[in-house]
Amino acid sequence: MVAFGGGHGLAASLRGLRHCEPALDLDITAVVTVGDNGGSSGRLRAERDAQLPPGDLRMALAALADEEPGHQSTVKLMQHRFAPINNPDRRQSDVDRRTGSYDPLAGHAVGNLLLLGLMELTGDPVEALQHAGWMVGARGKVLPMACHAVGIEADVRGGDPALPDDVVTVSGQHAVAVTNGHVENVRIVPASPPACPDALDAIRDADWLIFGPGSWYTSVLPHLLVPELAEAIVASPARRLVTLNLAADNETAGLSVADHLAALHWYLPALRVDTVLADAKWVGEPDPVHRAAEALGARLVLAPLAVADGSPKHDPESLGTALVPVLGVDR
Repeated sequence: MVAFGGGHGLAASLRGLRHCEPALDLDITAVVTVGDNGGSSGRLRAERDAQLPPGDLRMALAALADEEPGHQSTVKLMQHRFAPINNPDRRQSDVDRRTGSYDPLAGHAVGNLLLLGLMELTGDPVEALQHAGWMVGARGKVLPMACHAVGIEADVRGGDPALPDDVVTVSGQHAVAVTNGHVENVRIVPASPPACPDALDAIRDADWLIFGPGSWYTSVLPHLLVPELAEAIVASPARRLVTLNLAADNETAGLSVADHLAALHWYLPALRVDTVLADAKWVGEPDPVHRAAEALGARLVLAPLAVADGSPKHDPESLGTALVPVLGVDR
């Protein structure tokens, strides 16, 4: 299984796959987007010229970590985020607005610093991630989609509130993710970054390629914009699964569920999909989604995927339950 994405969406997918393990013998590889320029990852890119932003990689490692208490203690440490020394109850930031003092650790996750250190020590991000995976007993591999960090740019109509009818360029993953305008086009910079060779090998050997859930323009689609990855995805003999988001976020405001599927075809016209998995409650009117799935060559599978409290978050156990009969086909 090769799962593509980043952030909380990919973590939910990986935890769902972990819940399949009692029923299916899975070999999981997470291929993680490397465009994050916000928060701790953004600061490490700017201040340390980090080869890769570590935040999404850290979250994938945590999702794949073994449940043994020792490994979970390591995960808890890696996920720990430093608060400002002089006001630990405030939201983490690198500058304390009250005193104007700079706190170099505030806002950083321990795991981000650990991954940065391992990358600098080894000079090889794949080796660094392998070592970090060993530290948490990861039940699978975590790989970057590209060998170096990329930028994300979008053409956004209404991206400048003062010019609501104009299209402006919004630069940076964080800025695109929080935009209040309508994203009309998204691209990565540079346009042809070298793909991670181990990721290409995993795609060629996969039985299933899994896309989503996650931020569509900044976590899911970037994989289709790396030419070598896109070529490998299209050429792979693997089956392909798309797990749809439960609700739109800032960057996809105004997009219907069917539009999310259409975007996959827009950015990679040769992409064919076997199964689209969506939540029966959150999908809305299913007919347009059925048609959009069929346009990609896929069947639509509806199942309860959300957490019980009614919020638009995937429940890993429910996701895993829904994935078992899909991934178990022909096994």
